[in-house]
Amino acid sequence: MTIELVDGKGGTAHISSEDKAIIHQAKFGKVDMVSDWGDALECTMSSANKATIGTGCASIQGLDWHITSAETVTITNGSQGMKRNDIIAAHYHRDSSSGIEKIELVVLKGAANAMTATDPTVPAGRILSGATDAYMPLWRIPLEGITVGTPVRLFALRTAVWDSVSQILIDNQYGTVTGWRSGLVCMIDVSWRSAAAGSWDSGSFGTLPEGWRPAHVVHMPFTGRDGGSQRLLRLEPSGKMTYNNMGGTQNAGAFNGTFTYLAV
Repeated sequence: MTIELVDGKGGTAHISSEDKAIIHQAKFGKVDMVSDWGDALECTMSSANKATIGTGCASIQGLDWHITSAETVTITNGSQGMKRNDIIAAHYHRDSSSGIEKIELVVLKGAANAMTATDPTVPAGRILSGATDAYMPLWRIPLEGITVGTPVRLFALRTAVWDSVSQILIDNQYGTVTGWRSGLVCMIDVSWRSAAAGSWDSGSFGTLPEGWRPAHVVHMPFTGRDGGSQRLLRLEPSGKMTYNNMGGTQNAGAFNGTFTYLAV
């Protein structure tokens, strides 16, 4: 039969990880997510070669996993005069013989480049399509020469379902982007601490995670009270969020804006 009462008593063990992933995706979406629990998988560099990932609870393609005590991964030394990006990811693996599944933290090492560092390719794999391996990017570790930079978070933080289903989608030293969603209708709030002030200058907020990206380009005009903050905020189907100053010199202070749109 293709119909099943997943949570019902069947007389035999019948609930599989596939059942769990299907129901999780149907309820909460297909995107990978990290919940606001414990340390929310916070990454800190305990040394030049050691990155520590704190406690947290997450989901990869609908399969839940957690860290109950901090884990440490090793970052390979950088090279003088070269730049590199490494990615710390959660790696799901299913043994094709036994069917046993596990998850662990791995480091995907990027290629060194004298000019510009780029992220390494994250191997693709869909668990519900039979893939035995899948990866969930968590943190980017930038290296310039032998110096390790500040870890960059690559996931959206999801708050509890009963907390208006709000999620922090972008969070850095410049500000935050918070989202709320009901079906395909998304509302995101930009709360930015500072901005480029030059005539016709532009800036970037970052990139929204999959599941929060619009079907087409969305614009939102921003006008400050003093008339010195005329900006056009732009959200692209790729998730890229930017702003452009409109006209002369602008106010460099904090500003806010809200987008409402249909997601893909």
